Amino acid sequence: MRSQGALRLPLSNEVNSPVPQDPYQTLGVSRSASTAEIRKAFHKLAKANHPDVNPDNKAAEERFKRASAAFDILGDADKKARFDRGEIDGDGREVPRGFTGGGPFSGKPGRKPQGPGAGGGNPFQGADFEDILSEIMGGRAGGGFSQRGPQNGPMKGEDMRLRLEIELEEAIKGGPKRISLPDGQTLDITLPTGAKDEQVLRLRGKGGPGRLGGPAGDAMIELIIKPHPVFRREAGSADLTMDLPVSVPDAVLGARVDAPTPEGSVALTIPPRSNSGQMLRLKGRGAYAADGRRGDLFARLMIMLPDAPDEALVRFSTEWRDKRPYAPKRKG
Repeated sequence: MRSQGALRLPLSNEVNSPVPQDPYQTLGVSRSASTAEIRKAFHKLAKANHPDVNPDNKAAEERFKRASAAFDILGDADKKARFDRGEIDGDGREVPRGFTGGGPFSGKPGRKPQGPGAGGGNPFQGADFEDILSEIMGGRAGGGFSQRGPQNGPMKGEDMRLRLEIELEEAIKGGPKRISLPDGQTLDITLPTGAKDEQVLRLRGKGGPGRLGGPAGDAMIELIIKPHPVFRREAGSADLTMDLPVSVPDAVLGARVDAPTPEGSVALTIPPRSNSGQMLRLKGRGAYAADGRRGDLFARLMIMLPDAPDEALVRFSTEWRDKRPYAPKRKG
């Protein structure tokens, strides 16, 4: 089971190359590639070369840095447009006036980096990269990503990435929750109603302190819904299912029984002559879909014999089998 907590993972995206890269070539996409194609290409490269997957592999680390820097340009609509117009080079640095032609043709030797992105931008800012990095790391430790700024000016504090395990009931209802930070402090947050597994909450200004008067970083809280002992949820579905034990008499005669739901027990009617595997629906008692719609809760009936031996039931079953034999048929 994944444990609650956080692990800082400092990452650097500085690409030590004398010639600015062409981000299109680095990601292996054409200049007419769509946003989805760019994202897919970066995801493939980053996943294959991530330092967690390739420990102590300097070549893979360099490819990961270059792919990250390329995505910082092409994954941002404004930066991509500026690069295509030749206003910045493939490392995100300003192109001095007089130079034209975006991409690798703007990387003239001898010029000095300009602007806050000099020496490489920060691809670790923005929800788009956060989502991709979460997939790449596959539930492993999060990290704080350095928010670089001008070395002689205010710098934003580090972002913190934390994982918080919550109960299914908490994800459905939402509400206040207290999370413990690695330094022993606590942070009060509010879970949204219908929270999703691996959903990331961004708390602005709750990360590391800024430097030289810069703003504090943000805290990204990734929610992990713990497995539930009763309810099951299929991936991509807002419906829940559970097994509901019923006695032989209740299955034969019908009955009103208590059935658990995320909000507590409710009375459920068992129809007469019910069989194991029969599904009963409790409408609107499931989880929440992405569009805010609430799913249903399905109870799968499981006919159970008494735990202790019952001689009367044995005699009845023996007589029934001898006088009224029947062979159950497979359905479906």
